[in-house]
Amino acid sequence: MIPLTNEEKQRYARQVGPGVLTEDGQTRLKNATALVTRVGGMGGPAAQMLVMAGFGRVIIAHGGLLISPDLNRQALGSEEGLGAPRAEQFAERLRAINRFVEVAPIDHEPDDEEARQLAAECDVILSCPPTFEERLRLNRVAVEAGIPLIDAAQWGMTGTLIAVDPGRSACLECLYPEPPPFEELFPVVGAISAATGALAALEAIKIISRQGKPLFGRMLMYDGHEGRSMLLELSRNPNCPCCGAHGA
Repeated sequence: MIPLTNEEKQRYARQVGPGVLTEDGQTRLKNATALVTRVGGMGGPAAQMLVMAGFGRVIIAHGGLLISPDLNRQALGSEEGLGAPRAEQFAERLRAINRFVEVAPIDHEPDDEEARQLAAECDVILSCPPTFEERLRLNRVAVEAGIPLIDAAQWGMTGTLIAVDPGRSACLECLYPEPPPFEELFPVVGAISAATGALAALEAIKIISRQGKPLFGRMLMYDGHEGRSMLLELSRNPNCPCCGAHGA
């Protein structure tokens, strides 16, 4: 592993110590690559937390142009960026936060083959897209590559989060063998997006730094409308076509 420089030790001094990260854990972040797709309401705050925490390389994927309705939740966007491609302007915002981190933007959502290639470069994937098609794709390539996946989802004022340890804990396809019906323009409050994204980043930080207890085998659900959280135990399907004994 490439060690931390003195400047990096100074940058991350507040998160290295009792109850947070060890210097070895911080070094592991520096040497890690994370893929975040997409980087909108949840993925944007998730990517920001990874960059602030000191991941060495953060790959972000998001297609399309920034539009006004995005700005209720896409924290990396701005009024000045309306009408411009999202990926590069979001990358510039992230680069401005931490000069020690490489931010690599992709201006579209990866298809099966590209997602597989990206998984081979990464140590962890943060899945933050709205569609089940994309979420299940990222789940499959993470399982194939044998790397952890954090899946973040939201609707209205509710957010959910699971972490997948391939071959050992339930994967997303164990929960959703078939993509359920999907409402494209679902309602959402930006605060729940940011909270869920930040917690997804925290899971990635814990997993890579080897600190704390990840959410493997559990789902965290926060109901912001009622102000309550739930932790659900998940059962792995031994016959899952993705992660089961006869899966991919």
